[in-house]
Amino acid sequence: MSETGNPPASSPESDFDAGAFLASVSRMPGVYRMIDREGQVIYVGKAKNLKNRLSSYFRNSGLSPKTRSMVRHIHRIEVIQTRTESEALILENDLIKNLKPRYNILFRDDKSYPYIQLTDHAFPRLKVYRGPTRGRKGQFFGPFPNAGAIRYTIHHLQRLFRLRDCEDASFRSRTRPCLQYQIKRCTAPCVGLVSEEEYRRQIEQAELFLKGRNEQLISDQVRLMEEAAAALEYERAAEIRDRIDQLRRVNEKQFVTGFRRDLDIVACVVEQDYCCIQVFMIRGGTSLGNKPFFLRSKLDDEPGSILETFLIQHYSRHPAPEEILVNLQPDHADLLQQALSKVAGHRVEIRHRLRDKRRQAVAMAERNARESLQRHLQSASNQNRRYAALIEAMQLNRPPQRIECFDISHTQGEETRASCVVFGPEGAIKSDYRLYHIRDIQPGDDYGAMRQVLTRRYDKLVKQPESLPDLILIDGGKGQLHSALEILQKLDVFGVKPELRVLGVAKGPERRAGFEQIIDEEDAVLPIPMDSPALLLIQQIRDEAHRFAITGHRKARGRARTHSTLEDIPGIGARRRQLLLQKFGGLQGVKKAGVEELMQIRGINRETAQAIYDTFHG
Repeated sequence: MSETGNPPASSPESDFDAGAFLASVSRMPGVYRMIDREGQVIYVGKAKNLKNRLSSYFRNSGLSPKTRSMVRHIHRIEVIQTRTESEALILENDLIKNLKPRYNILFRDDKSYPYIQLTDHAFPRLKVYRGPTRGRKGQFFGPFPNAGAIRYTIHHLQRLFRLRDCEDASFRSRTRPCLQYQIKRCTAPCVGLVSEEEYRRQIEQAELFLKGRNEQLISDQVRLMEEAAAALEYERAAEIRDRIDQLRRVNEKQFVTGFRRDLDIVACVVEQDYCCIQVFMIRGGTSLGNKPFFLRSKLDDEPGSILETFLIQHYSRHPAPEEILVNLQPDHADLLQQALSKVAGHRVEIRHRLRDKRRQAVAMAERNARESLQRHLQSASNQNRRYAALIEAMQLNRPPQRIECFDISHTQGEETRASCVVFGPEGAIKSDYRLYHIRDIQPGDDYGAMRQVLTRRYDKLVKQPESLPDLILIDGGKGQLHSALEILQKLDVFGVKPELRVLGVAKGPERRAGFEQIIDEEDAVLPIPMDSPALLLIQQIRDEAHRFAITGHRKARGRARTHSTLEDIPGIGARRRQLLLQKFGGLQGVKKAGVEELMQIRGINRETAQAIYDTFHG
């Protein structure tokens, strides 16, 4: 929406007294917050001239239906003046992230990008790192746009340069090489099979690889191979030859751009109120991969405005490179460039008018964004059909805006976990997923587990009716469904939200997938055909709940089974546990040992020995 300097006296569509408010508004730059009757911030915006910008919302014509809808909800407006437009842009971004207003564009990207870190040790470790890099020890390479790209790179680093990736505690306590050494993925510095000088050479070679200087690396390797052959070290020469061959193969697979500067390519495509922004990251002349971002516009935002919002939100969370290539001109490009440079701590250029290989690279990114958006729209269309079928099958008056599904997972009662997954009209809302550790029930009591998780879930939410779901799915038959209904009635959830529906998803004949039975509150099986899109939607949500529950259960079970009783004894650290197990041949030997025998271990006094003995003998 364009700014205008002609404010009307009032707005015919809102009970907000626009004329009185605008009479006192400054013409300075600043940020404004629109607030509804419940005190919720529904929109945050910035302005070069606050009076002109805010006046544009209350003119008698020219507003889109979406904007008119937002204006009708305004109860009051709060204004913050800033010294410059740049300050307003940064403040607007901070407020959007913190307040999450209903009508603002908010790109959900809470995770930081991963880096490859070479730690600051005598024998540096190769590891994946997420988080701020400034002020941290070690060397960082990246960022990588996704986990797949970083796994691919680390896989080749270990094959080529055989660097350690083990935890420091494991590195210090090893007495013989691990499996990584046996399969030629590590040179075993933990047990002294490689000198510090030789390992440092491996690190230097890995640094060249990570900086994209593969041609120099290959030349250095050729020289080393020739030196080894001249010294009649044929076995070492053959090993270097194999490494050169692997390097050339990796070099062929990587997309080398030829750009000398680190840069990002950002392409924005908008269609049918949906937007896809594709980000390609190039570091050291090599493409590290790409990542798409999708959203649905809540107001009639122009592509330039959407791109501006994305750039300020994205690069306030992630470090900006020196150069960002874009496929269209963002709004307030100069202002945006100043703001990003201030956040990054170095000059950031945003370039739109491009030539040669830069223009070709942006065109490639735009094609990828358009194709990704088409796939996303097709998926959204399928989801809409499934929701329409669900409304018809359940005879609902309106589509459910929030569906929650619960599942229980355990292994013969061990480490019971309950999952709650949340879906909306546009798919999974993963930020609202929850995993519950079920305690104080009989092992294997699924009904008790379901009662506990529903109590913990809705005991507080029942006081916030707007947070309650429209539909609850229970993975299980009539018994599980009755347990759920009993607790929901006890909590008076139905009194707060009478239209709430609860369904059980039971295994069908022979417990085969695709033959599920959907049971309602009256124990009736809903007549939903097995090929119905409604059933596919319910299966999709149930499968996601099952996946989330079993993943949480397996992690908990794994931690429990690798936990040693010795870890619970005060004063017994990793080194003393290792000495105890080595001395007595395992945990059973430690259990059988007396206090005097335990005191023979270096660092264990009588008090600690007595604590160990009492742990196993009460």
